[in-house]
Amino acid sequence: MIEPLFLKHPREAGESYVHHMGVAFRTGARMIGGGLACIAHGLVPASFTTTGSDTIRALHAKLGPRRARCAEAEKPHDADVAAGI
Repeated sequence: MIEPLFLKHPREAGESYVHHMGVAFRTGARMIGGGLACIAHGLVPASFTTTGSDTIRALHAKLGPRRARCAEAEKPHDADVAAGI
């Protein structure tokens, strides 16, 4: 029960639970900050003119390689495919 809920995904990302939690918290905080900047920009168009898109680009640059690692870990290995797993 604990393995799939708390440990499987961080392990696939090559991280401990605590490290993965820190990355997720920092990512979430950046997303909230970027979202608040977008809301402020909607109210006052001259404010935060690039903050939302800058945040998205920075997160994509940081998380893209991490996502590729997770996707690679989830792929069945050739031996598993040959064995019908």
